[in-house]
Amino acid sequence: MKNYDVISKRALGLKPSLTLEISALAQSLKKEGKNICSLSAGEPDYDTPDFIIEATQKALKDGFTRYGPAAGDSELREAIANKFSNINKIPTRLENILITNGGKQAIFNLFQTILNPGDEVLIPSPYWLSYPEITRFAEAIPIPIESSPVNGFIIDIEKLEKYITKKTKLIILNSPCNPTGRILTIRELEGIAKLLRKYPNISILSDEIYEFLISEDACHVSIASVAPDLIDRVYIVNGFAKSWAMTGWRVGYLRASNSVIKKCVALQSQSTSNVCSFVQRGALVAIQKEPSGIKYMIKSYNQRRKYLTKCINNIEGLNLVPQDGAFYVFPKLDSNLGASLNFCKKLLEEEGLALVPGIAFGDDSCIRISCSVSEEIINDGLTRLQSAIDKIN
Repeated sequence: MKNYDVISKRALGLKPSLTLEISALAQSLKKEGKNICSLSAGEPDYDTPDFIIEATQKALKDGFTRYGPAAGDSELREAIANKFSNINKIPTRLENILITNGGKQAIFNLFQTILNPGDEVLIPSPYWLSYPEITRFAEAIPIPIESSPVNGFIIDIEKLEKYITKKTKLIILNSPCNPTGRILTIRELEGIAKLLRKYPNISILSDEIYEFLISEDACHVSIASVAPDLIDRVYIVNGFAKSWAMTGWRVGYLRASNSVIKKCVALQSQSTSNVCSFVQRGALVAIQKEPSGIKYMIKSYNQRRKYLTKCINNIEGLNLVPQDGAFYVFPKLDSNLGASLNFCKKLLEEEGLALVPGIAFGDDSCIRISCSVSEEIINDGLTRLQSAIDKIN
């Protein structure tokens, strides 16, 4: 029997994460002894804070090593509910929270629970690369809605509405955004909320994983707090990976209506069961200190983002509208530099510089550059980037 005969149609359509693929390739080239500078990773360069590690070690010693509730540790769920109620101004109870193996599983569980074959999901572009793939795996149809790097990727509400059909089930929002770093304004959120009131069968996924990684002058606002009347149609995904430098810990969470959470819990109970028990105790002390326990990281990312933005805009051939969130910039390439995938391949092969082509995020005219590394590495990367552009020009 041939391999393709035993692979399901769903699995055949899946594409691996290009960002993880590039990171793995960069690491492989480093092991071969090649001088590689990587500005591709969507991962903090900080270690997990000591107080989180200490709480987790204590949990191990105290015997938190057994099965736990599929929905997650009740104390952690309660703490997250309190965070939503007090910080985000979104009234939330424990029953509205599911703890998952990272934010990605929260989205996967949700899509498997609420989407039917043929449903359409509107995804403003540029987008985090896993949204379309997770949508397709649920046998729904991802519909990208393009925005322009020239105006800073503002969502055009009128354009968004033109893509709404009888099959539209969900709109995805990601603020602060990966890959652009853009934060949705209250005016945009109010416009989207107004749109939803016209279409009662459409819901919102609000991915807020970079919630605390914003500049001093910026403000993160959830659409659920702007439009409390729509709360049962807003699904919020968040987690500990980015803000708390806990990428390998795999702890995320979903906030949704009680009925949706119950079904997501049922799905999780039949797939991964509970999230690692003792890791959740580390997440508990993290959420209890949010965001005071990570101010030093936030300050550093803000400094690096500003520095990287300034340097990028001094490189002829790249154009960037400054943004205020996450730890990326997403500059547009001049047409003479070619498409993003070929440009990034040339960078890696000729300059030893790993960046992520914008095509992975739905925009082949841009590249994603991470500033979650030291200023020394940023400077090294920019020197290599300038060298590649000089050779082309």
